[in-house]
Amino acid sequence: MLGVFSSSIVSPPDELVAAGSRTASPKTTAAALWKRFQEKNASTVSVEIGEHVHLAYTHHNESPFQPRSFAVKDEVFCLFEGVLENLGHLRQQYGLGKSANEVLLVIEAYKALRDRAPYPVNHVVGHLKLILF
Repeated sequence: MLGVFSSSIVSPPDELVAAGSRTASPKTTAAALWKRFQEKNASTVSVEIGEHVHLAYTHHNESPFQPRSFAVKDEVFCLFEGVLENLGHLRQQYGLGKSANEVLLVIEAYKALRDRAPYPVNHVVGHLKLILF
């Protein structure tokens, strides 16, 4: 999974600033990094949102126990890898239908937390990685 965001969207943590960016050598642009990911990975799914956000993932070498998926709902983008152990319970808690998968549930959980609903994030149990924008 790859998520590249412009500094106009979010400032990177100091720990993630590449040492090369503080030297005279040029750093890799977001577009070049995104293109390299697409070239090196088979069957890449990629999304470009203006010039500020690049998201990409591939199903190549994907573990059946850690599937990758992407969804957009109400202008919330989520790139998700993993599985939720209590998906059935969470569907019921968030009022979602049986067809709702992990990535849609993560979006709904984010929206509930954003809107300050009384659903603590510690109810989400599983092995997962995600990029939420």
